[in-house]
Amino acid sequence: MAAPVRWFVMLCAGALALTAVPCLAADAADSDSDSVTVLVTYHSLSGSTEKMARAVAEGARAVPGVRVVLKRVGEVTGPDLFSSDAVIVGSPVYWSNMSGEVKTFFDNWQFKFGVFPEFKMRNKVGAAFATGGQVSGGKEVTMLTILAAMLGNQMIVVSGGGAFGASATTEGDSPGIDDKELADARDLGRRVAEVAAIIKRGARNNSKE
Repeated sequence: MAAPVRWFVMLCAGALALTAVPCLAADAADSDSDSVTVLVTYHSLSGSTEKMARAVAEGARAVPGVRVVLKRVGEVTGPDLFSSDAVIVGSPVYWSNMSGEVKTFFDNWQFKFGVFPEFKMRNKVGAAFATGGQVSGGKEVTMLTILAAMLGNQMIVVSGGGAFGASATTEGDSPGIDDKELADARDLGRRVAEVAAIIKRGARNNSKE
């Protein structure tokens, strides 16, 4: 009788294991669906905007479940854009506006990546940061033009670190990037990641109803 009993126990254990596997797979799928991808992209010649970008990325990574992709605007691909839940764009101030490289990046959304007419960036979170040599050199205008491009693509724009985003003054009485400006950049990254997580969680819950 020992052998049949042992065989029956092994059979039951195998059945339990088989039923448990789909549950584990479902849990993993739920975990993946909760993760958030934040694309932080920028143009930088002197290194100042890059330094801010790294601080923005650091702030986003501080939010649990967030994956950050950090790239220069010229390196961003279509899959980078479309797989992201949030996009944070940084630019130096050139003549009170975004740099030509950042403008080309936004132009490429249509001409290279084909976001329109399906509005493929719709409902993704967007934000901006900027660096400029002077206190009143156009940093707010630069961030507003970045946000305007995002609004035109029906994205959900947010601020952080300042009224329109994070910014830094890099010349004159405030050379380089100081600790306060880096803290503002981290605050922007963290807020964008948090808002993106809330939106993604809400969209997933609505799809289950």
